[in-house]
Amino acid sequence: MNLLRPSALLILLGLLCSSPLWAAKRERVDLDYHVRFLPEADQAEVSLSLSRADNLYYFNFNLGDEGAYSDFAGDGTFEQKDNKLYWQPGKGKSTLSWKVRVSHPRGERYDALMTPQWALLRGDDLVPPAHMDNDPKVQLVARLQFQLPKGWKSVETGWPRIGKHKFRIDNPERVFDRPTGWIIAGKLGTRRAQLGNTDITISAPTGQGMRRMDVLTLLTFIWPHAQQVFPRDPAKLLIVGAGDPMWRGGLSASNSYYMHSDRPLVSENGTSSLVHELVHVFSRIRDTDRSDWISEGIAEYYAIELMRRAGGLSEDRYHKVRAQLKRWSKDVKSLRGENSSGPMTARAVLLLQDLDKEIRQVSEGRHALDDLTRALMRLEKASTDDVLAISESLLGAPSEVLDSRLLR
Repeated sequence: MNLLRPSALLILLGLLCSSPLWAAKRERVDLDYHVRFLPEADQAEVSLSLSRADNLYYFNFNLGDEGAYSDFAGDGTFEQKDNKLYWQPGKGKSTLSWKVRVSHPRGERYDALMTPQWALLRGDDLVPPAHMDNDPKVQLVARLQFQLPKGWKSVETGWPRIGKHKFRIDNPERVFDRPTGWIIAGKLGTRRAQLGNTDITISAPTGQGMRRMDVLTLLTFIWPHAQQVFPRDPAKLLIVGAGDPMWRGGLSASNSYYMHSDRPLVSENGTSSLVHELVHVFSRIRDTDRSDWISEGIAEYYAIELMRRAGGLSEDRYHKVRAQLKRWSKDVKSLRGENSSGPMTARAVLLLQDLDKEIRQVSEGRHALDDLTRALMRLEKASTDDVLAISESLLGAPSEVLDSRLLR
């Protein structure tokens, strides 16, 4: 009797698991989100519909502690307690609906806002995060559709469009697909282009002063250099903006980001908030262990470096930028912390510039900070110890630049 060796058996099982016959056994369940904006109430009405919920046992939603969600209704059984909502869908087709407040203050301004003419918000807030208990063979196929108020012309998201006001949501990193990322709807002005393999959409409410063509021109300028650093080509990128009273800065998501329309594309100090947020979208570096200097420092480092590589920053201007960063960060004693301040981020940029120089010199040009960045992108979360270890592997010895009190 011939028996398969363990290694051969594993290979066979792998082939079976990836074969069409095996894949055909997965149960496809349609997950449809429907969103209706209610400007008069500063709310959105959201419904979540499952085509067949027999093998979806329960959802446990985290509603946060701000009281934004209300008016839950639906099939099956559900219970709201404190900031949690437990939902056990009914058999067959099952629906859960709720209302959510849209406008969200950030200090004296807003990072989400609904007006009679438009809405600008993150889809993360429309559908709260949830833990889902389900049969492993279930595969959700998610779609998002909007019903717009009278007079509102269009809606944009960071997801591929599959119909009028309708989008396909597919996030391989999640079992429960949510419509994360920025969403803008209403009376909009929009520019579109394709850079590399990415469809670019730049959208803002009309009359909000968003310089759409300027944004597109700068992106076209630095895009090839960004592609060389970050081995990631998103299928679609949405950039949204608006003026006051929206928050005067930039905020990124995985497939989109927001910029206040008054922010200069290139600041007087030679950096670019537009490119800074683009780096966050491309790199998706998240940090841990009081190491926010990593994600913020790398985003600001490339906000300068990509402009330099594209020819938009002369060597003379580059050294003036470094001098300004030194002045701004002269009182920084440590880079460690949960949130990197402006001066801390400036000091992190100087450290990374010096580290890039050290890596290039020691490796005789074979490696650079780009290699460190790509390695950090592969981590779920990056720590200061990870930066030390990866740098040592590139250098063949501990980094002299990183042997600094700033990282202790």
